Amino acid sequence: MRKPRTRRHEIAVAIGTVLVIAGLVASSGFVAQSADARQGSVAATAVLAESKGLQSDQLDFYVQRGETFTRDNASAALSEAHVVIAASQSKVDATTLSSVVSSLASYAILPIERVESLTAEAKAETASVAAATAEVDRVAAEAAAAAAAAAAAAAAAEAAAQAAAQAAAEAARMQSLVGGNSIDGARATARSMAASQYGWAEDQFSCLDRLWQKESGWNYAALNSSSGATGIPQALPGSKMASAGNDWATNATTQISWGLGYIKASSYGTPCAAWAHSQSVGWY
Repeated sequence: MRKPRTRRHEIAVAIGTVLVIAGLVASSGFVAQSADARQGSVAATAVLAESKGLQSDQLDFYVQRGETFTRDNASAALSEAHVVIAASQSKVDATTLSSVVSSLASYAILPIERVESLTAEAKAETASVAAATAEVDRVAAEAAAAAAAAAAAAAAAEAAAQAAAQAAAEAARMQSLVGGNSIDGARATARSMAASQYGWAEDQFSCLDRLWQKESGWNYAALNSSSGATGIPQALPGSKMASAGNDWATNATTQISWGLGYIKASSYGTPCAAWAHSQSVGWY
């Protein structure tokens, strides 16, 4: 006489049956098995179920669970594929992936074997397109970085060139100033300015030459220690020459400009008249 089945025994039988069926629906739902192997496994499971006293509706439940998992897996694969397709626009060819996605879109009504096949294909194509897109993005980022570096280098080179040009200009200005501050340079400047600005011919410059030779010897740094008169024209005080330029103390041209203007605006009117007055009284 057989012993009646206990509740613990029924639970153990059910768990064993579930383990058998779970082997069929693992991962993507029968992905690793062929259709013939699957049918054979289902038949074997049915025999085992009958020997253990399980009902067919219980088997149907587990099969449905496997199909549900497979279709859910297809839905997730579709979502990921759509994201990758969007990211690949204008970068890589996603035609094959789009075609697979289009076919898999009907996963809810397709045969389960077809869903499994399309899902696996979609995942493989998604990974391929994603990798190609990432490579395109990497190359583009490197190109952008190189362009930015080149632009920065060009800007730095331009700034350096401008600085060099400014330095050269300043050096030229200083060289010109040194030349203009020399006695010969000052004389040449005065002759030119007297003719171009006031129309004074060579006879007037001759008087100017003798006048300022007496006053300062054409030395822009000349200083009368007793009176404080300064510069080539011996302005008193020297700061008067600021009206011709802030560099009056160091620039012979500024001093000459002020001195010529002073002679023209004074009662002398011309260098020869100023020279005559200087010869008469000792100053002008």
